[in-house]
Amino acid sequence: MALKYYHAEPVANSLKSMIPLKEKGLAFESVYVDLHKFDQHQPWFTAINPEGQVPVLDHDGTIITHTTVINEYLEDAFPDAQPSDAPLRPRDPVGAARMRYWNKFVDEHVMNFVSMHGWHRMIGVIARNIDSGDFEKLLENIPLPDQRKKWATARSGFSEADLANATAKIEYAVDKVEQQLGDTRWLAGETFTLADINFFSHCGMMVERMFPDMAIATRAPRLVDWRERMTARPGVAAALSGEDRTAPGLRTWTGHVQ
Repeated sequence: MALKYYHAEPVANSLKSMIPLKEKGLAFESVYVDLHKFDQHQPWFTAINPEGQVPVLDHDGTIITHTTVINEYLEDAFPDAQPSDAPLRPRDPVGAARMRYWNKFVDEHVMNFVSMHGWHRMIGVIARNIDSGDFEKLLENIPLPDQRKKWATARSGFSEADLANATAKIEYAVDKVEQQLGDTRWLAGETFTLADINFFSHCGMMVERMFPDMAIATRAPRLVDWRERMTARPGVAAALSGEDRTAPGLRTWTGHVQ
């Protein structure tokens, strides 16, 4: 068994699949992809993932992409490698369904809206500092049409209406998670699952820094307690301590450069 994990800094998508690898105690080769140098669009990387996005899991030559798929794959491929407290995907159908519900919610109603604010605040600055000719070449090298559009939008700036809508979506997600944590210890029930990893990676770490007006400490105290329990887990702590070459000014955003 040989695992190779291609990833960027331990935030957002790269963190999301790093945590299960650490939680399950799986040995893997770590391959750093420098998004700020656009390694993800270079031929050596698009030969591995034609979509030009991280992270990527290589399991004995089989390439797995997209973090929610990677994380479930790890549960299927290594069912006996798990944290001491419980599997990351519940073994009972109801528990697994609850986990998948929350994963779907984060993937569809959280991730892109947090990402938009990160792109607006940081990537827009990077994009505007690239000369026009070089920027056009950059766009040509981006495989996914939606990703090319996102870079172009970041250069010109996201609209205030889109940003306000994204903020409202994030507020709704924070309140929804806070309510759920009043009923269960973790998002999908009484055990830590891939759903907790998903929300933590995309929203749990940076929401206070990005949105101080939300006053998370008073608005969502259960979420704050949940986050402390997350970071206290050895696997999560190990993932967070991974390689981080981000410039200091970029460490406060979500890390969704692609």
